[in-house]
Amino acid sequence: MLKLKEVQKITGLSRSSIYSYIEKGVFPIQVKLGQRSVAWIDQEIIAWLESRISARDAANSSTY
Repeated sequence: MLKLKEVQKITGLSRSSIYSYIEKGVFPIQVKLGQRSVAWIDQEIIAWLESRISARDAANSSTY
């Protein structure tokens, strides 16, 4: 499980970008741990990053 600061560090995204992407349905949803505590599943964050890399690679391969 990753807390917000860790997700920000791994993804390079700001807090507002993370929550905006969640609202748009393009970023993993956090898990509520307690009344005022949330975290993200690390494998879901890694999978999201890998999907971004795959999208980049697919876009670049179509330009050749």
